[in-house]
Amino acid sequence: MEKTGWIKNAPIGAFANNTMKQLNDNDIAAMIGDEFRPDDNDTRKSVRSELHLSRRIVHTQQTIPHHATLDLHQYTEEEAWNAIMELATSGVRTANIITGASGILHKKFPQWATTSILSPHIISFSPINNGSFAVKFKKQS
Repeated sequence: MEKTGWIKNAPIGAFANNTMKQLNDNDIAAMIGDEFRPDDNDTRKSVRSELHLSRRIVHTQQTIPHHATLDLHQYTEEEAWNAIMELATSGVRTANIITGASGILHKKFPQWATTSILSPHIISFSPINNGSFAVKFKKQS
């Protein structure tokens, strides 16, 4: 079982850049609505203290892995298409896509990679073995 951090279900190490954000009056107003109108520093400090805003909030910037493996066994054609498109637009640069040695996905993937809206996202692909492909994706901007 993978260890998770203090943010619900976030893998430990998922936050590569632990930058912090100091909350300002606009952030507070957004959190509690239009009622917040600080008229002086004492009022603002009181509200910040009451809301426990003296702590900083961690920005959740996740890193994108360089390589991924996508196993399409038991996927329908539509599910496989959606998963491949999501992978192609995720920022991952290389992937092993396992289609299985026989069946429609093994035949469809080369067609999708060369003649569909998926093709602009792919630099190259080649068979690894009888049931999977190595794919290089273009860098996402």
